[in-house]
Amino acid sequence: MSDQSPHPTDTPSDPTAAFEEHPELAAPTAEHPPAPEAVQPPPPPPYAQQPPAYLPVPMTPMAPNDERTTGMAAHGVALAATVFSGGTLGFVCALVMYLVFRDRGPFVRHHTANALNVQILAGIGFIVGIIFCLTIIGLVIGIPLILAAGLYAVIVHIIGAIKANNGEWWTPPLTPQFVK
Repeated sequence: MSDQSPHPTDTPSDPTAAFEEHPELAAPTAEHPPAPEAVQPPPPPPYAQQPPAYLPVPMTPMAPNDERTTGMAAHGVALAATVFSGGTLGFVCALVMYLVFRDRGPFVRHHTANALNVQILAGIGFIVGIIFCLTIIGLVIGIPLILAAGLYAVIVHIIGAIKANNGEWWTPPLTPQFVK
């Protein structure tokens, strides 16, 4: 009862012996051409004929409660960024809120635009104050102007957040409408 077939773990002493027994395993040569390959699919059409990789998603309007919350957040985020960054990042936060939420409803657009307008005005006040501070006589005018611009932004954002939370349409006083 001896089995004469080789065991799979047995290795032949000559590594080319397996190729001599099974020529299809050998590398393609002139006498053994490669096997015909499977049928390849046709190449994709040129890029100009393909649809775009993304499709724009239409913005859905927000519910009134969500609009109030987002309007309050627009003022709150700009206020927090103004306070924690010394007035430098409030504009960036207000701009991002405006660009993200401007198409979500008229109420949220109104309040995000107001927050951005307040930040633009405060930014102008900061820049003019810094320019005045660069001159010797300007320290008397520049520092109070920077403080007034920062205080104005803080107060108006607090009032704007409260008005937005109450669902009131409100335009900040003394603020030009740079963005509508």
